[in-house]
Amino acid sequence: MRLGELQERLLAWATAEERKDDLLAARKAHFEAYGEPHEEDRTYEVRLNGMLDFYLYDFRPSGGTGTTLERFFESEGPALSDEDRAAYGELSKTFHGLFEVRKLSEGKVRVRDVFTGGDYDVTERRTTAGLEKGDLLEARLLPYDGTLLFSGAFLYHPREARKPILAEVKRLKKAAGKGNSPDVPAFLARLARMAMKLERYRNVRLESIYDFSAESHATTPRPPAKTG
Repeated sequence: MRLGELQERLLAWATAEERKDDLLAARKAHFEAYGEPHEEDRTYEVRLNGMLDFYLYDFRPSGGTGTTLERFFESEGPALSDEDRAAYGELSKTFHGLFEVRKLSEGKVRVRDVFTGGDYDVTERRTTAGLEKGDLLEARLLPYDGTLLFSGAFLYHPREARKPILAEVKRLKKAAGKGNSPDVPAFLARLARMAMKLERYRNVRLESIYDFSAESHATTPRPPAKTG
């Protein structure tokens, strides 16, 4: 199967009626951390994709030990071809992080994980118009057939926020101490809430939103209800 077909089969299994409660629990957990998108948001589809990625690859039901993908593999593995089993095994090594664009070439984007410093060459055949070296994006990298691909949930952060974001990454790494890792998922969620606030509140200065000194900016208020 191609990657799209693999994901469709996994998603069909994961969203079946008997797993509805797991999906709802994952949705609740993800949107409590990231903020719940509204249909009028520019990044609505990207954020829904992010929630589904979380459910498929990271979420573990209460009391469970396996991710949704791992439970799918346990249930459906015997019926899969050797090729598909290997492909799902690759997908289980997906990783999610904050990346800096290092190099752009035809069909390729080299990115660097800002926390680990690891560089990755990602195959990207979709247009990268507007993407530039130095840009920061939250993304999930999907291993497939010996290559890395972006999932459909990459969230860009404005270039003007690059300096404060990287300064906060440096502070978090220092605070964690040598040999320890900061809470990267929590930081990604915080950044996503900031991006959502910037998107919704165009009259608020970027510097006031991407402000890591003020804990009050860690939450995203809902916009005022529409009238009329």
